[in-house]
Amino acid sequence: MSNALSREVEIEPAHTALLFVDVQNYNCLPAGGEYAQLDAATRDERYGYFFRVFQDSALPNMVRLQQACRRAHIEVTYTVIESLTADGRDRSLDYKITGFNVPKGSYDARVVDALAPAGDEIMFAKTSSSVFISTNIDYVLRNLGTRYLIVAGCLTDQCVDSTVRDACDLGYLVTVPTDACLTLSAERHEWSLRNNSGYCRQRSTREILDEIARLSPH
Repeated sequence: MSNALSREVEIEPAHTALLFVDVQNYNCLPAGGEYAQLDAATRDERYGYFFRVFQDSALPNMVRLQQACRRAHIEVTYTVIESLTADGRDRSLDYKITGFNVPKGSYDARVVDALAPAGDEIMFAKTSSSVFISTNIDYVLRNLGTRYLIVAGCLTDQCVDSTVRDACDLGYLVTVPTDACLTLSAERHEWSLRNNSGYCRQRSTREILDEIARLSPH
């Protein structure tokens, strides 16, 4: 099958961007605002799996991808949930119903320290599940000459899934590192990947690292 008619196409580093979805203090740290109303026992019961996977495997894999892409001069980009206003009046109706409000410029809106942007890496503040809905990311990526996206982050079955599907509909070839994404349970993660497999190429972090190293002129 021709590459033009397949999702199973290796990246071209010069035309690739790595996109981290919502890896921020608000929802990735136990002290984040999403959990502010919960006592420690309730927080651990509901989100203990997420925090363990995040620290033990997903975040280390994200850091490896970030470092490899920087070495290969692949654009590294980020989304964060962040309102344009302090009270969140600009949020989507869905976010208002859910109760998500990350005020502009707040601690909760920062990417976690281990994955912090460097230099002029681009960050998109969003108030929707898919970054393509509430930001100008498509315009920016096209200006950068991006045709391939590597999408990692959280949650696998929510903002990552929505972003991947929209990116594919807009004409990007998307690769998802399956062990650099996570959600609230192993079952949800696996179900999401199965449902998402019709839209994107799925690889382990190790496989993507090897691909970047092999294809990068740097």
